[in-house]
Amino acid sequence: MMRLYISTGSSVEVMQGMCDEGVRSRVIWVDLHEPTPQEIRFVEDMLQIDVPTREEILEIEASSRLYEENDAFFMTATMVCRAESATPELAAVTFILVGQRLVTLRYADPLPFRTAASQIQRNPLAWNSGEVVFVGLLEAIVDRVADILEAIGTDLDVVSREVFTTDAKEAARRAKDYRQLLARVGRAGDLIGKSRESLVSLGRLAAFVTVAFKAKDRKNLQTRIKTVSRDVLSLSDHSSFLTNKVTFSLDAILGLVSIEQNGIIKIFSVAAVVFLPPTLVASIYGMNFDVMPELHFALGYPMALGLMVLSAIMPYLYFKRKGWL
Repeated sequence: MMRLYISTGSSVEVMQGMCDEGVRSRVIWVDLHEPTPQEIRFVEDMLQIDVPTREEILEIEASSRLYEENDAFFMTATMVCRAESATPELAAVTFILVGQRLVTLRYADPLPFRTAASQIQRNPLAWNSGEVVFVGLLEAIVDRVADILEAIGTDLDVVSREVFTTDAKEAARRAKDYRQLLARVGRAGDLIGKSRESLVSLGRLAAFVTVAFKAKDRKNLQTRIKTVSRDVLSLSDHSSFLTNKVTFSLDAILGLVSIEQNGIIKIFSVAAVVFLPPTLVASIYGMNFDVMPELHFALGYPMALGLMVLSAIMPYLYFKRKGWL
């Protein structure tokens, strides 16, 4: 699908599909979302560029993601998609700046693109060129990563309260939800990792485009890009803090799981020790020897029962006195 954002001076019109020759000169943004071969050829003919293939934009080396060709700047960044779902993923998005025009090539639908499209409709005069749209998209992407990290931090705070609660009822409920807590912390760690990867690619892209804007003497856009770079650095630091918090939460949960398991093993161990002496007594008097004096006692049976009870109570009282129970 291809969307064309066409400037009319006082507004921005959105056209889906190809346009004629008279409209092409007013196109400021071409958004290619899972484009067809015909749409790619249309963009290549209109702007005289070679649009990279899907395989090319997935390459991770900097020379394949950030380069200049025939006065056009090709930049690929990694973005987090479907962050609220159970299966967040990373998607590569390519930005192509050709003069005052922008081409975006993507095979996913990240939220910042929808945000930027709605902002263009609300305030078209502020989005009057492809370069401005490009910077606005970068700002929207960074804001989105910030929202993701903020949501992760909030969820980790909730997990910490559940893990370290001192309320007896809450602690008993928590003991049943260790699997869920581990899943939440694990998902947070995975999402932080994806966010950090996105921030690294955005930082490289911002450094590359700063040089490009400096060569074009775009001082206003340079200032906005520098702000984006500072935001990327601060978010990277915050993601490192959240990573440490995830590690701490995982260690705490696994420690509590170990304590619960040790408590269960302790109960079984005490039960085994308590019932071992009565079992020994019962085994002795269960022998089938002919000469066993106690077998002829009138009170032999009650004596054996009492001995078994006494041998069970004494270890229990000993453990209680030592504080092991």
